[in-house]
Amino acid sequence: MTIQSGRNEKIEEQIKEIAARVIERESNKTALITVNRVELFERGRKAVLYITVMPESGEESAINFLKRLRPDIREQVKKNLNIRTIPFLDAEIDVGEKARRHIDELLKE
Repeated sequence: MTIQSGRNEKIEEQIKEIAARVIERESNKTALITVNRVELFERGRKAVLYITVMPESGEESAINFLKRLRPDIREQVKKNLNIRTIPFLDAEIDVGEKARRHIDELLKE
């Protein structure tokens, strides 16, 4: 592991925590939105929040909610992290986590 990848992991974890706090504060609690992980791209210029939503029927509205929250999350990242480049944020459903849950359900049957 290089120093840069270790630094990125630390930044990703901090962005994940900040995003989770903003979502918790702003959510209307009709769906549970969990930030599973964050990945940085383009040398820190872009960050993708990978989320799961319960119930799954709330996924589309959760993505739209997060798109509206992007400026707030970005502002908190700017305020709380000492990094030169504040990444543009995007959100996607974590299909890997969704598949893992489906496999768990199948194994229980």
